[in-house]
Amino acid sequence: MNWTAVAAILMALGVAIGAFGAHGLRGRLDEYSMGIYERAVFYHFVHALGLLIVSMLPRQPALLWVSWLLLAGIVLFSGSLYVLAISGVRALGAVTPFGGISFIAAWLVLAFAMLRSK
Repeated sequence: MNWTAVAAILMALGVAIGAFGAHGLRGRLDEYSMGIYERAVFYHFVHALGLLIVSMLPRQPALLWVSWLLLAGIVLFSGSLYVLAISGVRALGAVTPFGGISFIAAWLVLAFAMLRSK
């Protein structure tokens, strides 16, 4: 998979989703829900940028895991928060920690891979 392209698409989606929230949802969501939405956009951007950086590192088998974990984290963490903020379905909050765990695992796998490569 071309992880640089995936990261670029995720960054573009982050801009679009953020703009939608700022212009399409402002005034429609209460302050709490808007805060959730903005947090989802922030984590989406940070980890899409992380994926972009990881995609440019010298190829190692562990980096494939890092890339998949970052993608999973964006989908699970940010995705569940987007839907939660818009729908108000609180049960979706149960999915969010799995995305957070994916983010943490990705960064730990990256750290381990970089320590082993030296």
